[in-house]
Amino acid sequence: MSPEIDEGVEMAVTESTQVYRSEDQLRQLVEIVEVARSVPMSQTVMVHREEVLDILDDILAHLPDELRAARWLLKEREEFRAKAHREAEEIIADAKSHVARMVQRTEVVKAANHQAQQILDDASQESRRMMREAEDYCDQKLASFEVVLDRLSKTVAGGRRKLAGTIAEAELGSRYEDEEASEAAAFFDQEVD
Repeated sequence: MSPEIDEGVEMAVTESTQVYRSEDQLRQLVEIVEVARSVPMSQTVMVHREEVLDILDDILAHLPDELRAARWLLKEREEFRAKAHREAEEIIADAKSHVARMVQRTEVVKAANHQAQQILDDASQESRRMMREAEDYCDQKLASFEVVLDRLSKTVAGGRRKLAGTIAEAELGSRYEDEEASEAAAFFDQEVD
C-alpha cells in the first residue's frame, strides 16, 4: 500500500479507537451514578467528584479529535469522489479514442460502439457505486459521532438536573430548620399568667 493509504488507515483506526474510548468513558460515568450510594431520605446520590471530573475532562479533551476525524472523513470523501470522477473521465476518453481507431467497417464500428457504450455504462455504474460506498461510510461515522455527542449531552444535562435538585433540597432544609427554631423561641417567650 502507498504511504498515504497507510497513514489514512492508521488515522481512521486511531480515531475509531478514540470514539470507542469516549463511549466507554460515558458508560463508566453512567455506571458510577447508577451504583453511587444514596443520600439518606433522598434520591440524591453521592459520587466521587474527582473521578467524575477526570472522566469528563478526558472526554472533553478528545471531542476535538473526534470532530477533526469527522472533517477528515468528509475531506477524504470529496477527494475520493473527485478521483472517481477523473478516472471515469479517463475511461470515457479512452473509450472514445478506442472507438475512433476502430472505424474501418460497419461491423467493426457497430461492435466498437457497443463496446464503448458498455465501457461508459460500466464506468458510470462503478463511479456511482464507489460514491455511494464513500457516502455510506462517512454517514456511518458521522452517525456514530452524533450518538456519542447526544449521549454526552444527555449525561451532562442529567448531572446538572441532579445538582440543581441537591442545591434546592439543601436550601429548603436550612429554611425549615430556621422556621422550627423561631417557633420554639416564640413558644418559650410567652408570658405565663
